[in-house]
Amino acid sequence: MTLPPEPPALVRPVAAPCGAEMRARLLAPGDEAVALTCSLRLKPGDRVRKRLVIEGSAASGVTLDCDGAAIGRPDAPVRLDAHTIAIRSRPPSRSGEPWDRPSGITIRDCTIHGHVRIWGMAVNGQGPLLRASSTSPGHTERAQTAAPTRVTITGTTITAAGPIPLYLGPGVTGVALTRSRLAGRSDATALYLDAESADNRIEDNDIETWTTREAVAVDGSARNRITGNLFVLNGQGGVRLYRNCGEGGTVRHQTPSDNVVTGNVFRGGGGLFGAAPVVVNSRGGWGLNCWQDAGYPFGSSLDNDDGGTGNVVEPNAVE
Repeated sequence: MTLPPEPPALVRPVAAPCGAEMRARLLAPGDEAVALTCSLRLKPGDRVRKRLVIEGSAASGVTLDCDGAAIGRPDAPVRLDAHTIAIRSRPPSRSGEPWDRPSGITIRDCTIHGHVRIWGMAVNGQGPLLRASSTSPGHTERAQTAAPTRVTITGTTITAAGPIPLYLGPGVTGVALTRSRLAGRSDATALYLDAESADNRIEDNDIETWTTREAVAVDGSARNRITGNLFVLNGQGGVRLYRNCGEGGTVRHQTPSDNVVTGNVFRGGGGLFGAAPVVVNSRGGWGLNCWQDAGYPFGSSLDNDDGGTGNVVEPNAVE
């Protein structure tokens, strides 16, 4: 009996392998940004100094298989907008059209110098298009539909030099960070899960970035699993679940709810503010910017509290 084909929603895109010309371009000197819409397999000694941009549905199904090769420059000048790897959606060309987002991206066995950012409507919670969407109901669904989805990063080390090593922007869903290492230095956190993002897995990683605050921020992000990780802290906290209020005038709709933070080991915490490895509703409705999103009968405009419910944060171990 012949089985019918999979429904279109279940078909996984696979990008064609990169040709010799693209491979040569990526391995050539220079650190300009290059759009990657093909799958690239590297050799252990290869060094890609280009900044990679994985954008829109044309990049869906791309696999970057490094086999230990290096991406980025450890000596590059630090710039927040100079992402070593940017995975982003393309905005609509006309009003009413959908965002063009990438899906099914895999980054495997890479040594990344710099930072990786994934985003849709905005690089953070304050972009103008995101802010405009946030002023009407249904914002969470719109942000998630616009953002990249199903990105897997596995067996990979990201060594930062100031910017957050891995940032999941508003609405990003289905990211899996597994068997990887976040290292280097960050002026904020090691990992940031921004507003309206959801259903991401952070599992079996070493998170040892030197940070100026908690290692992982779960900011209005829901249904994530943060399990089996080793956190090497520098006197800061481990995981904080909260919801920003008012920052940039954007109304945050989703609360940090239904997250699972269990089976982790926290080592080297303590300090003045970081004694607790995991804190739910850590902001407590306090913030200097809470007034900036006033005037709407929903989300953080209506209630400045974090509002997290249904989170499971035990057991974990502290060493």
